[in-house]
Amino acid sequence: MEHEELKRICVFCGSSSQTDPLFTEEAQELGKWLGHHQKQLVYGAGNVGLMGVLADATLAHGGTVEGIIPQFMVDAGWHHEGLTRLIVTQDMHERKRLMSEHSEAIIAFPGGIGTAEELLEVLTWKQLGLITKPIIILNINGHFDALLQWLDLLIQGRFMRELHRDMWVVAKSVAELEDAFLKCQPWDKGVRKIAAI
Repeated sequence: MEHEELKRICVFCGSSSQTDPLFTEEAQELGKWLGHHQKQLVYGAGNVGLMGVLADATLAHGGTVEGIIPQFMVDAGWHHEGLTRLIVTQDMHERKRLMSEHSEAIIAFPGGIGTAEELLEVLTWKQLGLITKPIIILNINGHFDALLQWLDLLIQGRFMRELHRDMWVVAKSVAELEDAFLKCQPWDKGVRKIAAI
């Protein structure tokens, strides 16, 4: 799939400020890529860590940013105040639903348990045919190696089909992103018929 067709990109990523500096550099590169290609970043509206770096870089390079965040996080002051658009939700479930609904592709960037949970949820939705959009896992510095190995185990153990590998594409850096989009396979809602194995 040509990335030019996709204008709104959802990114899941961490809010930690104490991670590998390479992740910060790649977050800046991702924001630069989004801005340069005039994409709209859709993300969790965080103002610190990789989330803050990504949003700032996207805005600095001419992109727009929509942040989606639950009220309790706004009350705690965790939201970015300089976004193009801020949407406040009632809870985490609504936040994740809107992040998916408001985007045409999803990128999983290094992060913590929240990022992993978001990624696994959209993979579940894709397996069930609820979404068909591309999902790219940015496996920078092997961050997602263990999770990808576990997904392999699920396929080997017949909890998923070999076909389900086509639900995601792995890239090792932002520099590989355009090739990753080209590798994304078309996905049809009819896969729901084979969701069970």
